[in-house]
Amino acid sequence: MGKRILVQRMGRGSPTFISPSWRREGPARYPLLTKEQLMGLIRGRVVEIFHDSGCNTPRARIALENGVEFIMIAPEGLIVGQTIEIGAKASIMPGNILPIGAIPEGTMVCNVELRPGDGGKIARSSGTYVTVLTHTNGRTIIQLPSRKTKAIPNECLATIGICAGGGRIDKPMLKAGKAYHKWKARARKWPRVRGKAMGAYAHPHGGGSHPKGAPPVSRHAPPGAKVGHIASRRTGRRKG
Repeated sequence: MGKRILVQRMGRGSPTFISPSWRREGPARYPLLTKEQLMGLIRGRVVEIFHDSGCNTPRARIALENGVEFIMIAPEGLIVGQTIEIGAKASIMPGNILPIGAIPEGTMVCNVELRPGDGGKIARSSGTYVTVLTHTNGRTIIQLPSRKTKAIPNECLATIGICAGGGRIDKPMLKAGKAYHKWKARARKWPRVRGKAMGAYAHPHGGGSHPKGAPPVSRHAPPGAKVGHIASRRTGRRKG
């Protein structure tokens, strides 16, 4: 009798693969603002800066002057007690949140929205940032961390500065337990064993009798066989 492979077990919802969301303080996203607030100015204060389980960037809890609290990605240089400004009339200072259309060209920003009101989607990992290139026809062209460019609406919010926690990947794990707990906080099983290293009963690639490399499988393969190179566009030795 065969064994359930990892991709099958991940879909079962067992405790190994359930995301421990109860340990997290909440989503890091911008508050919902009216059009008047977006085009004006509203101030807030940094209440605390903390680490959230499973997240690699420090979080900051902000209390606005209207009583609303929210959690945001902390940029470099943000301190507890600092006053931040939100809106098109805010100054260009690290930690302030402005519509991307009101940010000067060449400014480095983080936690950028793709669509107005989505809370922030781009440049949220530690040490990352987006560069504002130019404004044209109601849209702003930005350069992503991958060096590709993208045009987004001018109403999308962004935080001035670079995501805090840069240099995180420069420090080695040093021992396997560190990597284990890192992935455990994100509901990922670690270490992951190669299918070719398993027995034939445990994985479609197992048994040791397969040729070098894993064979491609159909996109319509059942869950127990859908592993490795799925629906590869081509096979064989590349020529020319």
